[in-house]
Amino acid sequence: MYFLYFYTFASLIFDLEYFVITFYIYFMFENEISYAVRGAAFKVHNTLGPGLLESVYEAALEYELIKAGFDVRTQVGIPVIYEGKNLDLGFRLDLLVNEKVIVEIKSIEAIAPVHYKQLNTYLRLSKRKLGLLINFNSSSLTDSIKRVANGL
Repeated sequence: MYFLYFYTFASLIFDLEYFVITFYIYFMFENEISYAVRGAAFKVHNTLGPGLLESVYEAALEYELIKAGFDVRTQVGIPVIYEGKNLDLGFRLDLLVNEKVIVEIKSIEAIAPVHYKQLNTYLRLSKRKLGLLINFNSSSLTDSIKRVANGL
């Protein structure tokens, strides 16, 4: 009998703890989310190393972030509205974390100025404030994660 009470109480505590953690992750600010994304990116880079396709890093980073409790969407379409008309152009965000932070993944020799402009455009069109540009094709990820802000 006591076991049943203990089990019910433990289950309630676990459910409450899960709710609090989920609530906290969902209502995180952009800076907190970007810190967590950076940590997950370092883990992915340390595990896989440089030289793979962007899609591999995207899938691994998505997995790490979902495992940490974040809401992650991949290849999110961005509508472009011109003079009231929705232009279906096929712009796609690599990752959108908690509906707040855009993550643009690259696996290239070096990040060019056009990549910053691309992320800035994504931020402006989607009305988001913060994006991370991550180039996984480098020996050290420390200098390959760039933060791009739009009115933050």
